[in-house]
Amino acid sequence: MATNSRAHSSSNTSALSWVSLICGIVGFFTFGIVLGPVALITGWIAMGKRFNSGNVPAMIGFILGLIITVLAIVALIGGAAVYGMSI
Repeated sequence: MATNSRAHSSSNTSALSWVSLICGIVGFFTFGIVLGPVALITGWIAMGKRFNSGNVPAMIGFILGLIITVLAIVALIGGAAVYGMSI
């Protein structure tokens, strides 16, 4: 009988951790509203939904994605407030 295992192969998590890190770094310079959540989600999946997995690129990508996403949301709210007040 086969069991439904949620374990990821090491190559899959390694690829996801590097995708998370690259999206986190590039997201600081361009397309932060899109790449921030991508880095956040891929980092979360690569870490296996735990912070103690020892997967450093995934953890850095997750943290960068979190920072970028928060900054993008604050910028959107600030922009909406400025343009809303000028009308």
